[in-house]
Amino acid sequence: MSRKCVRIVHAKSGSVIAEGPAGWAITPFEGNFYIRHKNLVTRQFRVNYVPGLCFYKFLYVWLDFVAPDGTVTKNLGWKYWLPNPLFPFIWFRVAVSSSHPEIRVERYERPEAIVAEEQP
Repeated sequence: MSRKCVRIVHAKSGSVIAEGPAGWAITPFEGNFYIRHKNLVTRQFRVNYVPGLCFYKFLYVWLDFVAPDGTVTKNLGWKYWLPNPLFPFIWFRVAVSSSHPEIRVERYERPEAIVAEEQP
């Protein structure tokens, strides 16, 4: 038995943004990935204070990605800071679009035995 996993990579720099099991850890929704803090590999996102509004998911703020070489990708991600309570999988999570030209999504299967060993 295996578990479906996702690795999200910043294509230009090769930096891994997030990695983990698809589902609650990295939730695909409407062509985007909502990443649980525990599965966010990078700490390279910076709030740029540009607000946004989704009429049913509510208020968010855009995030810029700063690559290890210092180049900045504007608005690569976002985070809902006033989320709709009906969508707990978006609450305060970093989100990225799977269709962004600087995002590469890798899907793979991980054996359950390995997943069980990694759990505390």
